[in-house]
Amino acid sequence: MVPLIFCSFVMWTLILDRVLFFSRLEKKDIELHTLVRIMEKGNLPGKVRGMRANLVRHLMANRTRNTAVDKGIVDQCAMAMRPYLEQYLAAIAVLAAVSPLFGLLGTVTGMITTFDVITLFGTGNAKAMAGGISEALVTTQSGLVVSIPGFFMSVLLYKQSARAKSRLTEAVSILKRSL
Repeated sequence: MVPLIFCSFVMWTLILDRVLFFSRLEKKDIELHTLVRIMEKGNLPGKVRGMRANLVRHLMANRTRNTAVDKGIVDQCAMAMRPYLEQYLAAIAVLAAVSPLFGLLGTVTGMITTFDVITLFGTGNAKAMAGGISEALVTTQSGLVVSIPGFFMSVLLYKQSARAKSRLTEAVSILKRSL
Protein backbone atom coordinates (compact mmCIF):
# COMPACT_ATOMS: atom_id res chain seq x y z
CA MET A 1 0.00 0.00 0.00
CA VAL A 2 2.87 2.41 0.67
CA PRO A 3 4.05 2.51 -2.98
CA LEU A 4 0.44 2.91 -4.09
CA ILE A 5 -0.13 5.84 -1.72
CA PHE A 6 3.13 7.45 -2.85
CA CYS A 7 2.18 6.92 -6.51
CA SER A 8 -1.23 8.46 -5.91
CA PHE A 9 0.22 11.47 -4.08
CA VAL A 10 2.75 12.20 -6.84
CA MET A 11 0.17 11.71 -9.60
CA TRP A 12 -2.40 14.04 -8.03
CA THR A 13 0.26 16.65 -7.28
CA LEU A 14 1.23 16.66 -10.97
CA ILE A 15 -2.43 16.72 -12.05
CA LEU A 16 -3.13 19.72 -9.82
CA ASP A 17 -0.06 21.48 -11.20
CA ARG A 18 -1.22 20.96 -14.79
CA VAL A 19 -4.82 21.98 -14.08
CA LEU A 20 -3.62 25.23 -12.52
CA PHE A 21 -1.14 25.78 -15.37
CA PHE A 22 -3.78 25.38 -18.09
CA SER A 23 -6.29 27.54 -16.24
CA ARG A 24 -3.69 30.32 -15.92
CA LEU A 25 -2.93 30.06 -19.65
CA GLU A 26 -6.52 30.80 -20.54
CA LYS A 27 -7.51 33.09 -17.70
CA LYS A 28 -6.57 36.64 -18.64
CA ASP A 29 -5.32 35.94 -22.16
CA ILE A 30 -5.92 38.17 -25.17
CA GLU A 31 -8.25 37.24 -27.99
CA LEU A 32 -6.97 36.47 -31.47
CA HIS A 33 -8.59 39.54 -33.02
CA THR A 34 -6.76 41.85 -30.63
CA LEU A 35 -3.30 40.48 -31.44
CA VAL A 36 -2.93 42.60 -34.57
CA ARG A 37 -4.22 45.75 -32.84
CA ILE A 38 -1.78 45.29 -29.98
CA MET A 39 1.10 44.84 -32.41
CA GLU A 40 0.09 47.97 -34.36
CA LYS A 41 -0.24 50.11 -31.24
CA GLY A 42 2.84 48.65 -29.63
CA ASN A 43 1.44 48.47 -26.12
CA LEU A 44 0.23 45.46 -24.21
CA PRO A 45 -2.04 46.04 -21.21
CA GLY A 46 -0.27 45.19 -17.97
CA LYS A 47 -2.94 42.91 -16.50
CA VAL A 48 -3.00 40.67 -19.55
CA ARG A 49 -1.47 37.26 -18.98
CA GLY A 50 -1.62 33.98 -20.79
CA MET A 51 0.02 32.16 -23.64
CA ARG A 52 -0.81 34.62 -26.42
CA ALA A 53 0.06 37.58 -24.23
CA ASN A 54 3.44 36.03 -23.41
CA LEU A 55 4.05 35.48 -27.12
CA VAL A 56 3.25 39.11 -27.94
CA ARG A 57 5.23 40.38 -24.95
CA HIS A 58 8.30 38.40 -26.05
CA LEU A 59 7.98 39.65 -29.63
CA MET A 60 7.57 43.27 -28.55
CA ALA A 61 10.62 43.04 -26.29
CA ASN A 62 12.83 41.54 -29.00
CA ARG A 63 11.33 43.10 -32.13
CA THR A 64 13.84 44.26 -34.77
CA ARG A 65 11.43 45.63 -37.44
CA ASN A 66 13.01 43.18 -39.88
CA THR A 67 10.16 40.90 -40.99
CA ALA A 68 12.23 37.76 -41.44
CA VAL A 69 13.99 38.16 -38.09
CA ASP A 70 10.74 38.98 -36.30
CA LYS A 71 9.08 35.87 -37.75
CA GLY A 72 12.03 33.86 -36.44
CA ILE A 73 11.57 35.44 -33.01
CA VAL A 74 7.90 34.41 -33.01
CA ASP A 75 8.85 30.85 -34.00
CA GLN A 76 11.58 30.72 -31.37
CA CYS A 77 9.21 31.85 -28.63
CA ALA A 78 6.54 29.36 -29.73
CA MET A 79 9.10 26.54 -29.76
CA ALA A 80 10.16 27.50 -26.24
CA MET A 81 6.54 27.38 -25.03
CA ARG A 82 5.59 23.99 -26.51
CA PRO A 83 7.47 21.77 -24.00
CA TYR A 84 5.65 23.45 -21.12
CA LEU A 85 2.32 22.50 -22.69
CA GLU A 86 3.21 18.80 -22.49
CA GLN A 87 5.15 18.85 -19.23
CA TYR A 88 4.30 16.03 -16.76
CA LEU A 89 1.54 14.58 -18.99
CA ALA A 90 3.48 11.40 -19.75
CA ALA A 91 4.39 11.01 -16.07
CA ILE A 92 0.72 11.30 -15.08
CA ALA A 93 -0.25 8.63 -17.62
CA VAL A 94 2.54 6.32 -16.44
CA LEU A 95 1.60 6.74 -12.78
CA ALA A 96 -2.04 6.00 -13.62
CA ALA A 97 -0.94 2.87 -15.50
CA VAL A 98 1.40 1.69 -12.74
CA SER A 99 -1.07 2.02 -9.86
CA PRO A 100 -3.11 -1.12 -10.74
CA LEU A 101 0.18 -3.00 -10.87
CA PHE A 102 0.90 -1.92 -7.30
CA GLY A 103 -2.60 -3.14 -6.45
CA LEU A 104 -1.79 -6.44 -8.12
CA LEU A 105 1.41 -6.68 -6.10
CA GLY A 106 -0.68 -6.29 -2.95
CA THR A 107 -3.03 -8.98 -4.25
CA VAL A 108 -0.14 -11.38 -4.68
CA THR A 109 1.27 -10.69 -1.21
CA GLY A 110 -2.21 -11.07 0.30
CA MET A 111 -2.69 -14.41 -1.42
CA ILE A 112 0.76 -15.57 -0.29
CA THR A 113 -0.26 -14.67 3.26
CA THR A 114 -3.48 -16.65 2.82
CA PHE A 115 -1.62 -19.70 1.53
CA ASP A 116 0.84 -19.47 4.42
CA VAL A 117 -2.09 -19.54 6.84
CA ILE A 118 -3.59 -22.52 5.01
CA THR A 119 -0.24 -24.28 5.23
CA LEU A 120 -0.07 -23.75 9.01
CA PHE A 121 -3.70 -24.12 10.07
CA GLY A 122 -5.45 -25.77 7.13
CA THR A 123 -8.71 -24.53 5.67
CA GLY A 124 -10.63 -24.86 8.91
CA ASN A 125 -9.58 -21.46 10.30
CA ALA A 126 -11.55 -18.92 8.27
CA LYS A 127 -10.58 -15.98 10.50
CA ALA A 128 -6.88 -16.58 9.89
CA MET A 129 -7.40 -16.74 6.10
CA ALA A 130 -9.57 -13.61 6.04
CA GLY A 131 -6.62 -11.30 6.76
CA GLY A 132 -4.73 -12.33 3.63
CA ILE A 133 -7.83 -12.28 1.45
CA SER A 134 -8.77 -8.87 2.82
CA GLU A 135 -5.27 -7.56 2.04
CA ALA A 136 -5.56 -8.89 -1.51
CA LEU A 137 -8.95 -7.29 -2.14
CA VAL A 138 -8.18 -3.94 -0.52
CA THR A 139 -4.97 -3.43 -2.48
CA THR A 140 -6.66 -4.40 -5.76
CA GLN A 141 -9.48 -1.97 -5.09
CA SER A 142 -7.06 0.78 -4.07
CA GLY A 143 -5.02 0.32 -7.24
CA LEU A 144 -8.16 0.72 -9.35
CA VAL A 145 -9.40 3.69 -7.31
CA VAL A 146 -6.12 5.47 -8.00
CA SER A 147 -5.85 4.39 -11.63
CA ILE A 148 -9.29 5.13 -13.08
CA PRO A 149 -9.48 8.83 -12.13
CA GLY A 150 -5.80 9.18 -13.05
CA PHE A 151 -6.47 7.92 -16.59
CA PHE A 152 -9.50 10.17 -16.85
CA MET A 153 -7.51 13.24 -15.81
CA SER A 154 -4.62 12.23 -18.07
CA VAL A 155 -6.92 12.22 -21.10
CA LEU A 156 -8.46 15.56 -20.13
CA LEU A 157 -5.04 17.13 -19.67
CA TYR A 158 -3.83 15.78 -23.04
CA LYS A 159 -6.88 17.38 -24.65
CA GLN A 160 -6.18 20.69 -22.90
CA SER A 161 -2.59 20.49 -24.10
CA ALA A 162 -3.71 19.88 -27.68
CA ARG A 163 -6.11 22.85 -27.49
CA ALA A 164 -3.36 25.06 -26.09
CA LYS A 165 -0.98 24.00 -28.87
CA SER A 166 -3.67 24.77 -31.42
CA ARG A 167 -4.23 28.23 -29.91
CA LEU A 168 -0.47 28.82 -29.95
CA THR A 169 -0.25 27.82 -33.62
CA GLU A 170 -3.12 30.18 -34.48
CA ALA A 171 -1.47 33.04 -32.61
CA VAL A 172 1.87 32.42 -34.33
CA SER A 173 0.18 32.38 -37.71
CA ILE A 174 -1.67 35.64 -37.07
CA LEU A 175 1.43 37.33 -35.68
CA LYS A 176 3.50 36.28 -38.70
CA ARG A 177 0.87 37.66 -41.09
CA SER A 178 0.75 40.95 -39.22
CA LEU A 179 4.52 41.54 -39.36
